[in-house]
Amino acid sequence: MGVGKTTIGQKVAKKLYRDFIDIDQEIEKEFNMPTTEIFKRFGEKTFREKEKEVIERFSQQKLKILSLGGGAFLQEDIRDICLSNCIVFYLDLSWDYWKERISLLIDSRPVLQSKSLEEIEDLFKTRQEVYSYHHSKVNTNNLDVDEVADFIVDSLKVAWEIHEPL
Repeated sequence: MGVGKTTIGQKVAKKLYRDFIDIDQEIEKEFNMPTTEIFKRFGEKTFREKEKEVIERFSQQKLKILSLGGGAFLQEDIRDICLSNCIVFYLDLSWDYWKERISLLIDSRPVLQSKSLEEIEDLFKTRQEVYSYHHSKVNTNNLDVDEVADFIVDSLKVAWEIHEPL
């Protein structure tokens, strides 16, 4: 949440000539309202069910760059779908760097609203454990968007060269 998945994903997609899919935006299109409103009107359970459906649909499509919301990977079903059907990159940002972004995130992230800094830090640390399931990790602390995107593109190219069918 708030690590730059959408911005970085868009850059990676552009560099690889792929379609970029922001899962939260797709859900917002289907409900015709922002995520915060979906949470308020229908609740988190409904949002998470739709999230799983949308991720499952897009993860079956080849040559797409997907960006999942910060809470998606907390669901074991979604984690399994992604790890089986996609190459999962974990954009790792330390708490010290991430907490500098909190003021920019609060209004658009329902899960952060009305929480103390201590509760937000607990949420952050709890999610770190779940995010440990991935195919590749990028520490983004001191990197800009282009550096992270280039790292991901280069990693994918190397993987392709290693596993290229004969």
